[in-house]
Amino acid sequence: MTQATRRALLGAALASPLVLPRIAQGQPGGQGGFPDRPIRVVVPFSAGGTTDMLARVFAQRMSEGLGQPVVVENRAGAGGSVGADVVAKAAPDGYTLLFHNLTFTSTTTALQLANRSPHDIERDFAPVSLAANVPMLLVAAQSVPARDLKEFVAFAKAQPAGLFYGSTGPGSIMNLAGEVLKRDAAINMEHVPFRGAAPLVQEMVAGRIQFGGDQLSTALPHVRGGALKPMATLAAQRSSALPDVPTVREQGFPNMELRGWNGFFAPARTPEAVIARLQREIAQAAAQPELRRRLAEVGAEPVGSPPAELRQAVAEQVAQVRPLVAELRLQVE
Repeated sequence: MTQATRRALLGAALASPLVLPRIAQGQPGGQGGFPDRPIRVVVPFSAGGTTDMLARVFAQRMSEGLGQPVVVENRAGAGGSVGADVVAKAAPDGYTLLFHNLTFTSTTTALQLANRSPHDIERDFAPVSLAANVPMLLVAAQSVPARDLKEFVAFAKAQPAGLFYGSTGPGSIMNLAGEVLKRDAAINMEHVPFRGAAPLVQEMVAGRIQFGGDQLSTALPHVRGGALKPMATLAAQRSSALPDVPTVREQGFPNMELRGWNGFFAPARTPEAVIARLQREIAQAAAQPELRRRLAEVGAEPVGSPPAELRQAVAEQVAQVRPLVAELRLQVE
């Protein structure tokens, strides 16, 4: 074989499509490697709620930095468990992510206690980044004659037939909060689950559901417009968006206090270099003034943390909700 022939064969091999992808695959998170195609972000609730809105805001900014489309897909059902299971079973390559909120801890715990969990939040997912802190807000329909949670409890006690409270699904944080309130205040309320925050708020505005809640951003426009009444926040501190609304602890219900968060997860065993690349883009998105302004308008605080902070938030909350879920026998259909 002549030297010219060797050069020709080497050039053909390097140009071959069978070789180039292997070179790219060997460089996750680097130039010419990840990502080389669109990324899917699964939101486990219906469109229109806080989690969906935040996912789309972050996805738009991330796509600019990653140089690939970041597409949001809504997969609602079972309090967020359906969408989470889709991601748990996806290939651990960084191209399928989960954007979930604090409800993740209660639904997974409820399913595990019932021996029906298709996944484990700490075993089957790799935390990528805590995206935003968003407090939970309890609200009442405009027809309810109450100005805060204490007055709502007094009103509920006077209703022998009971009231309806809504949540974003069985096993969700609002389902847990509603059952804790029923227990601690000794009131009668029937749970009505929805497939997301948007339909829940619609039914509350229409007056068919008297009480409910979700992350503050969902209900805030309706509170400011007078269609819903704020009763309390579940956070440790009052929200700067609603500084006059007291916390549940201030009103005598400390067992309802929970930190509100939204975060990105990848399937377990996703390469660390890929997670690092994703986290870097999420942090850069969270630092953009336009994103921070938009989230501040709805009472959310962008974070963009390292994976360890989200892992810690999940572990602490699982430890907090597990005894409550067990005691109240919270069910996920």
